Amino acid sequence: MARTERPSRTNARDNRRRLSQNFLADPGAARHVVRVSGVGPRDLVVEVGPGEGAITRFLAPAARRVLAYELDPRLAERLAARYRDPERGVRVTRADFTRVRPPGEDFAVVGNIPYARTADIVRWCLAAPHLTSATLVTQLEYARKRTGGFGRWSLLTVSTWPEWSWALAGRIDRHRFRPVPRVDAGLLVLRRRRTPLVDPGRMGGYRRMVELGFSGAGGSLGASLRRAHPARRVDRALDAAGVARGTPVGHVSPDQWLEVFDVLDPRGR
Repeated sequence: MARTERPSRTNARDNRRRLSQNFLADPGAARHVVRVSGVGPRDLVVEVGPGEGAITRFLAPAARRVLAYELDPRLAERLAARYRDPERGVRVTRADFTRVRPPGEDFAVVGNIPYARTADIVRWCLAAPHLTSATLVTQLEYARKRTGGFGRWSLLTVSTWPEWSWALAGRIDRHRFRPVPRVDAGLLVLRRRRTPLVDPGRMGGYRRMVELGFSGAGGSLGASLRRAHPARRVDRALDAAGVARGTPVGHVSPDQWLEVFDVLDPRGR
């Protein structure tokens, strides 16, 4: 009978590099991630990339149930063995999180995610109908970029702002990970708003306005918007939002975008 080869340490290191895996080695930092998530005993939690289980250790007693998805076969096997007892409330599955069907009930996402998969994972979260929040350990630069930390706001944040809040909930020193990454991490928190800031019937118009604004025409928000709206109305909208003429689109905060939209499309206010 052929012998099944177990993954070598070299292969494990190769997998970590390919998957951008940097494991939390500080229990205090892992505990802080769970605390920030706000997970409670009634909550279903999906954990992304549990790795060696640093965060799982604190999620399991805090949540009603944890569904952990790990792509690395060696790590998935080890973690599944640790949580084999169903009474511990953890189910470990070897799978690509972004290809998994979201739960059909309210749930939260928590994870120290592979940096190389950040965009895909965030996209999955935003598209999940029953997701209430996502607490993600990402590269600090990514978290700051999505939360206005550089004094600039991204298209993704602005376009989803009426339905989702984006917040940087802290910084995690890179030396708290193994292997040590080149940069510090940020704790990015997305929370679905109970009441959207824009009526659902107007969201399509809001997103079209944001896409137009970020189109880059003319080098400023006002110049881009004047392509589809009368100049006087655009100027009135900018004045109402406190946006100076000629302001680059990235320097306009999400709340200012909402005020601009209310002037350009006043229906439903």
